[in-house]
Amino acid sequence: MTERSGIQIRSLYKIFGAHPERYIKAVKTGMTKEELNDKHNHVLGLQNINLDIEPGQISVIMGLSGSGKSTLIRHINGLIEPTAGEILYEGRDVVAMGPTELRAFRREKTAMVFQKFGLLPHRTVLENTCYGLDIRGMSREEAEPIARKWIDRVGLTGFEDYYPKQLSGGMQQRVGLARALANDADILLMDEAFSALDPLIRMDMQKVLLELQDELQKTIIFITHDLDEALRLGDSIAILRDGKMEQVGTGQDIVLRPANDYIAEFVREVNRGRVIRADRLARPMNEGEEMPPFTIKGATVIEKVARAMSEAGVDVAQVLNKKGENVGVIDSATILRAMVTPSDVAA
Repeated sequence: MTERSGIQIRSLYKIFGAHPERYIKAVKTGMTKEELNDKHNHVLGLQNINLDIEPGQISVIMGLSGSGKSTLIRHINGLIEPTAGEILYEGRDVVAMGPTELRAFRREKTAMVFQKFGLLPHRTVLENTCYGLDIRGMSREEAEPIARKWIDRVGLTGFEDYYPKQLSGGMQQRVGLARALANDADILLMDEAFSALDPLIRMDMQKVLLELQDELQKTIIFITHDLDEALRLGDSIAILRDGKMEQVGTGQDIVLRPANDYIAEFVREVNRGRVIRADRLARPMNEGEEMPPFTIKGATVIEKVARAMSEAGVDVAQVLNKKGENVGVIDSATILRAMVTPSDVAA
């Protein structure tokens, strides 16, 4: 498997306006977004963002409209230049790259999947999928087998000669994903990629992405405003608010240990049973307690664990890791408490 690289974002600021450099010091020393706008007619887009995008994982950046999430992803491939800060890829600062190096970085190391698909209407499915390879100067003879492979992988075999207007929204987004994957880029940037789709098609595309990721282990940065989507897709989740990072962690971390009142309200309606995993609740055996014969995998969410235990007629189960080793036991009472009162769950 290809070894992936991550991204390190360090002390990133973005001020929109005619003279952002004049006010960066004031912002760093405490000027608020409101003060910057009221006094100087400049907008604070990002404020002191520090984030590690882990290699080979799906890192979700989420927030409501205006939170800065799309601004942030566009910094990663240099579409927006920050007012201050660094974006490091394999030790190189993307911000400091010259035009030639930045162009090569975009073509060879990153690929982007857009919300509105971004397909060229005069190109067929096959030609759209080949587009990134064409830009890199690959001959059509070399490019077409690669494109056909990814068209097949996203479930569009037989549609190679169709034009975008002949496809549904979900099919168009599959073409966008195939085009990005054909590029074989290390970093996949997905900006609200599924937000324009109907709910059922959206869930289907999420499933497609997760299945591909199991095999490819790409470094994926996924932007969304939808918490359920973030929890389903993200190995880690970063939540933005008004350009500031409110919390970073796994879905379990954020649901069980919200960093502040804003995050607590954000996750208040989440079905914890579909987020918390059995291994998070596993406890050591009590003295004199017999090892239960019923076993479950640690990665199983507790909603499914509760159902399986109920069907088996047991109140306690062993929790096993990926290697089949015992990491503790879980009981029905603990599961019920976790679903209702996250403060009872051990950190």
